[in-house]
Amino acid sequence: MTTATPIRTAYVTRIEHFSAAHRLNSVHLSAAENIALFGKCNHTSGHGHNYKVEVTIKGQINPQSGMVINITDLKKTLHAAVMDPCDHRNLDIDVPYFKSTPSTTENLAVFLWENINLHLPPSDTYELYEVKIHETDKNVVVYRGE
Repeated sequence: MTTATPIRTAYVTRIEHFSAAHRLNSVHLSAAENIALFGKCNHTSGHGHNYKVEVTIKGQINPQSGMVINITDLKKTLHAAVMDPCDHRNLDIDVPYFKSTPSTTENLAVFLWENINLHLPPSDTYELYEVKIHETDKNVVVYRGE
């Protein structure tokens, strides 16, 4: 009698770094409200960050390949979904998503989640699990699609 190999689940994380400028400002608030809420981060010349992004894929370990997702595919996905639109860009000017959405790290995580899902090769065995953005050494945002 042969015993079936159990299906194993693993979490694969790829890390990328990019630099981008932005200005914290909401079109839904007055100039005075923006200054009160965002302080120096609302300055008209903006400011920049060296972001660290961790993208985690959750899935079944393929018994033949031993992988959840081919890292080459994940690398290509992140290049198209994260690096191309964001690296060395002004998020507020260069990324249409932020024309009417404040470019907070929370909203950046949502944007990246949606963009990664657009570029991720379709699969029945894995899914995007988490986007974690380190805006600074002390400020980190996690988004899991909720």
